[in-house]
Amino acid sequence: MTSGWNGPLEKASRFQYRIPRSYKPEMRTDGLIFIDDPMVLQLRQDQAAEQVANVATLPGIVGPSLAMPDIHWGYGFPIGGVAAFDLDEGVISPGGIGYDINCGVRLIRTDLTEAEVRPNLRALTDTCFKNVPSGVGEGGLLKVSRQELAALATDGVAWSVEKGYAWSNDPDHIEAGGHLPDADFSKASERAITRGKDQVGSLGSGNHFLEIQKVDRIYDERAAKAFGLDAVGQVCVMVHTGSRGFGHQIATDFIEVCERVVKREKIELPDLQLACAPVGSKEGEDYWKAMSCGANFAWNNRQLITFGVRNAFAQVLKRSAEDLGMRIVYDVCHNIGKKEEHRVEGKRRRLVVHRKGATRAFPAGHPETPPQYREVGQPVLIPGDMGTCSFVLTGLPTAMDLSFGSSCHGAGRQMSRKAATRTYEANEVVRTLEKRGIYLHAASRAGIVEEAPGAYKDVEAVVRVAEGAGLTKIVARMVPLGVVKG
Repeated sequence: MTSGWNGPLEKASRFQYRIPRSYKPEMRTDGLIFIDDPMVLQLRQDQAAEQVANVATLPGIVGPSLAMPDIHWGYGFPIGGVAAFDLDEGVISPGGIGYDINCGVRLIRTDLTEAEVRPNLRALTDTCFKNVPSGVGEGGLLKVSRQELAALATDGVAWSVEKGYAWSNDPDHIEAGGHLPDADFSKASERAITRGKDQVGSLGSGNHFLEIQKVDRIYDERAAKAFGLDAVGQVCVMVHTGSRGFGHQIATDFIEVCERVVKREKIELPDLQLACAPVGSKEGEDYWKAMSCGANFAWNNRQLITFGVRNAFAQVLKRSAEDLGMRIVYDVCHNIGKKEEHRVEGKRRRLVVHRKGATRAFPAGHPETPPQYREVGQPVLIPGDMGTCSFVLTGLPTAMDLSFGSSCHGAGRQMSRKAATRTYEANEVVRTLEKRGIYLHAASRAGIVEEAPGAYKDVEAVVRVAEGAGLTKIVARMVPLGVVKG
């Protein structure tokens, strides 16, 4: 969908624009988009704002229909969309969580400096590529049996700990401890099982990546210290991937189920892609249990990749991963539904918060912020593109009031994959990156051009708006050194 959007947009503050409830008679609440003046023109270039308005028509929505500064067109909900629904009166929408269930970002810190890594950068990147299968449909590090798949999809990262793929304290540095407890493997279809069992420990394609990075700038010394980011020049590894074919199939299956529910329950929708089910209905509960399996699979997928990365560094540098200080800073999801309690108009309410291309940003003192970060807030990880930079931020108390404790999840695309393919040439992208000291090892030429840096919005502008709006505070900037792409 490329035609522009001409709906009403009211400036609510320097970093907030409102789509008034009066825009459509079916809207139950306002739309609220966190952008600044320079982003308005870009917002109007596709129909993502219309999707914000459409989400506001869903039954049981609580508070405004929200969108983050990296907003762009998605399936049903916009990417960058956040919406909360009452646990008793509301609905759950698979399209509002996304096809790649628990796609997320993980940051692994090391004790290494750029000076120590630079002579081995190609070998490290190439060995990471070898240890972590990348690309469309690519099999994973592990081919698991049906029973093993059931165990990892039910138990979350505890499965990886038991199998020796995770350190015992890894789950302490993962959102929700790397486990959604309501998982019920019987709710995953045979097709999802077939697609998932060969893909544990694989990166996939598209915007998924594994990046060897360095800390380029520290903005908040205290928070950076708490996160184990000790100095400019320190080397880290960032991983971005999700639940692969397993989660994708769960989403596909339940979108079809919800399309039938919408007809049965006579739920009026402006767009069938918003197909949903009442939270407490059999279909709503079945999706929740299957989605939890997809989330647990994704955490194990990122864990197996972490195992591959730790082994790659140990192999090339001839030192153990423990000796290199390769602990997880944090792992945060951005395509997920969570049952959470939030204060709404002065009252505590139990809600199902949909975050689709949006990430949790809980503040200091929040009980779900890991104990070692409780004084500074939960780490928020926002990758940019492979040619510029990524950011580590922390959640702010104001985010709890403004966005159900949510922030953006990345730079956000400004150009479709097809347009990027028409615009860029693979060799030119590689040369440009080399000039910036970035070594790229990609599985395909298509992956290089589709993910060319120019296809993305300016991540610095996106995080400035997130900080200006009071959602997150910038802690550190990371720049890429070596990149593995599908």
